[in-house]
Amino acid sequence: MALHWTDWDADVLATLRRGVAIPANPLALDAQRNFDPRRQRALTRYYVDAGSGGLAVGVHTTQFEIRDVGLYEPVLKLAAETMDDWSDRPLVRIAGLVGRTDQALSEAAVARDLGYHAGLLSLAAWNGASDDEIIAHCEAVAKEVPLVGFYLQPAVGGVLLGSDFWRRFAQIDNVVAIKMAPFNRYRTLDVIRGVVEARAEDKVTLYTGNDDHIVYDLITPFTVMRDGEPVVARIVGGLLGHWSVWTKAAVELLERCHEVAGGESVPAGMLALDSQVTDANAAFFDVANDFAGCIAGCHEVLRRQGLLEGTWCLNPDETLSPGQSAEIDRVYAAYPHLNDDAFVAENLERWLGE
Repeated sequence: MALHWTDWDADVLATLRRGVAIPANPLALDAQRNFDPRRQRALTRYYVDAGSGGLAVGVHTTQFEIRDVGLYEPVLKLAAETMDDWSDRPLVRIAGLVGRTDQALSEAAVARDLGYHAGLLSLAAWNGASDDEIIAHCEAVAKEVPLVGFYLQPAVGGVLLGSDFWRRFAQIDNVVAIKMAPFNRYRTLDVIRGVVEARAEDKVTLYTGNDDHIVYDLITPFTVMRDGEPVVARIVGGLLGHWSVWTKAAVELLERCHEVAGGESVPAGMLALDSQVTDANAAFFDVANDFAGCIAGCHEVLRRQGLLEGTWCLNPDETLSPGQSAEIDRVYAAYPHLNDDAFVAENLERWLGE
């Protein structure tokens, strides 16, 4: 049975609209690269207790290869069950959807049947297609589940999409949010302008995935002219692989951004914080090596905290890059206020328990 965002529990919709921290869930593997349900469950418990407002599962941080080894449904199922068991708060459950239309529809059905609220729709498989073809694909998947649009940076396979595309996308009835992750100011503005031109700013909630400017996105009023009048749009939350680590600190950071966004001015300290978070992200995401170690970098932080046993990925070629561990050492030392090691240490044994 198709799901529409108006079918959601009111508290879930209010949570998404308010703006929350939604980590992109990593995949826990053992030394043989087999799925590790115990540590996978511990990760979800960590995100819940850290104050996350939801979870994105089956996305890039979870490793797209889970589809090739039969883990897409098991990983989504375990995350859903753990959220049920561990949380008494409304959590926004988002499943990654990839591929051409048949595959995306199949994954949407799996996610919907497991209780996920929306699909984060990757368009990477549509490189070279026209806007009309991509919009038709989005409309087909939106008939089955609410969509969170996803503007992925072209450097890692994303499709270049202009403001006219995002205007048309925002007009699709079952679109509920957009995650912007082009890592580019001009392209981020294209999304926002498209949403405003679609008169959808109250229906389509904006989330940042721009790991290079997380704080800046969250404190900036984006003003777009429409019919000769200024319309102010805001990015209210983050759906981020970066927030799969140091998550409690990220939740607290988002709360500070909300407080600042409601004021008349932005403290200089918040602008400095933007550059600090970006610097930390450069280490985790391996920017020096064109993001080659981005998943392993997040794993390394979680390994140091004890949440993961190692940094293994399904693809054995995905590892830490030379010098990346030293970069993580550096940002740990430079920005101790950004980590949540003490919180993890206090709760780790409980999260790893049965």
